[in-house]
Amino acid sequence: MSEKQEIISSLNRLLQGEYMAVESFNIFIAHLKDERVKKVFQKVQDIHRNNIAVLAEYIQNLGGRPDENLGFKGTMADFKIGRELKPEAHPSDVIEMALEGETKGINAAEKILRGDLDDQARKIAEKILDADRKAINRLQSLL
Repeated sequence: MSEKQEIISSLNRLLQGEYMAVESFNIFIAHLKDERVKKVFQKVQDIHRNNIAVLAEYIQNLGGRPDENLGFKGTMADFKIGRELKPEAHPSDVIEMALEGETKGINAAEKILRGDLDDQARKIAEKILDADRKAINRLQSLL
């Protein structure tokens, strides 16, 4: 695999994580009744949507094709969230679940960042990690 293909592959893994986050937040938002909490979750979801746009554009600029699906891991994660999140879940339970998912996503992104990326891809990945860390801070402020 060429260096460019390895970069595209790494960025596509990061992209899949962002899609997983958006889908997870769809589930979380559907369970929330508190409008203030729901608004924060929607803002965090918007952060992930912006990350998707940035990653997809850069992948295309490299001559690659953005992988715009959840993949098996994403589908299973959504299934798990849907199964574990009860309709009567307290907002703090939803927040804790979201924080757990965000933390796992950041850990996965940090592994990708340690891989073979060019300078521009590394800068983009670092910006996405910064945005995801800010999302965690927003969620933690709700507790």
